Amino acid sequence: MATVPLITDDAASAEVLAVFDDIRATRGSDFINNFWRALAVDSALLKATWERLKVVMGPGDLDPLVKEMLYMAVSITNGCDYCIHSHTAAARAKGMTDTQYGELMAVIGMAAQTNQLVTAMKVPVDEVFLVQSDKT
Repeated sequence: MATVPLITDDAASAEVLAVFDDIRATRGSDFINNFWRALAVDSALLKATWERLKVVMGPGDLDPLVKEMLYMAVSITNGCDYCIHSHTAAARAKGMTDTQYGELMAVIGMAAQTNQLVTAMKVPVDEVFLVQSDKT
């Protein structure tokens, strides 16, 4: 259950409706998901989060599908059920196949296991892996 009300279009302020309209236009969909409706309790937070997300998830050197899969990996690691579902759906909409999904799960599982092992054993970082500024 949400800890804040999910702001409907009817209850939204003009500032919130402007962000909702931009989300709709940017995504080419009338759907505003619950994450944005929850953030709408604070119009400044809603706007700032949406503006930053548009930049980070927008066009760049990384393919949009890769960005969604990275978002999935972090969401899985952080245990955010909402984000796991949201970004898995987005990745599938961007063309993620069942095979790619399986490989992603294998990488996430392998990384989690090896991260835990190296952390438990306090393995020191190899000198060759350090960036130049870390070596001074």
